[in-house]
Amino acid sequence: MKHQFILFQRSGIFYCEDTGTGKQTSLRTRDRTEAERLLAAKLEAVRLPAMNLQIAQVYLQHGDPALTTRTWQDVMTQIAATKHGSTQLRWHTAIKDHAFDLIRQRRLLDTTAEHFLAVLRTGSVATNVYLRRIHHCAVSMHWLPWPILPRRQWPAIQHTPKRAITAEEQQQILQRETNPARRAYYQLLWHLGGAQTDMAHLTAADIDWQRRTIAYQRCKTGALSLIAFGEEVAALLRTLPTTGGLFPTLARLSPGKRAQVFRRRITGLGISGVSLHSYRYAWAERAKAAGYPERFAMQALGHSSKAVHRAYAKRAEVTLPPLETYEQTAATQFAVAA
Repeated sequence: MKHQFILFQRSGIFYCEDTGTGKQTSLRTRDRTEAERLLAAKLEAVRLPAMNLQIAQVYLQHGDPALTTRTWQDVMTQIAATKHGSTQLRWHTAIKDHAFDLIRQRRLLDTTAEHFLAVLRTGSVATNVYLRRIHHCAVSMHWLPWPILPRRQWPAIQHTPKRAITAEEQQQILQRETNPARRAYYQLLWHLGGAQTDMAHLTAADIDWQRRTIAYQRCKTGALSLIAFGEEVAALLRTLPTTGGLFPTLARLSPGKRAQVFRRRITGLGISGVSLHSYRYAWAERAKAAGYPERFAMQALGHSSKAVHRAYAKRAEVTLPPLETYEQTAATQFAVAA
């Protein structure tokens, strides 16, 4: 019977060679007895892989009794329980993904790369995003003694290309919209570029009429956003409630419901490839084209906003104003100050 590994010595050091692949590995010893013992261990591991896994599980269970019974549903439930607000709602929605049914009740220690790849083939882009997070959580919590898929082996996340809403499309949307609150909501999204949930939850107390600013706390990040508004937005705000929420009905809807209402509107107009989030892309591209400083755009939309990075990197075209204009403006301001 041909063994999978053979032992040989080179320059006094013992090596083993895989007869199937020809790969040679140093055993890091000059002692034949020790080398033979290491070779026997390798042969035993090949002959009894299932038994070795069971032995490993016994040792692991001693440190964590639940390790051998914990399923992927347990991991998902634990992650969702640590989140709050809208983030928790997104997690509750994400873990209902039917693609996760393939591993939902499977024990972590019984999971192989093939199981994960089957989930990824069945699911969508969101499945890829959330499965990564679930897997990394299990590894970081030491519920998995080893990664199921190495980082380099995960399929690339390829989001569907998004685009900005154009000025022409915005006019079509406003002309077709008969509900005053929704019409004002879409106008405010266009002028401020805020996230749909943040804009829906704006209140009259967020408006500082003396300084003409709107300050609100981002629902997603908790960061404070402060943005000034002009006369066009001021005229719009005067048509909205002066106390409480500016859009009380829209605020009670879930993000998915607001998106569904908007999707019905643009479908009726024959507009495709946009969503409520496209207002952020539109704001960023308009800011770039107008020469709005990038640091201001980042403060308005959030420093990590993809809309800002994409617009200021390549999407929007802008004709740079002459330097002399800025020099003349600076000189005028200095003269007035003097």
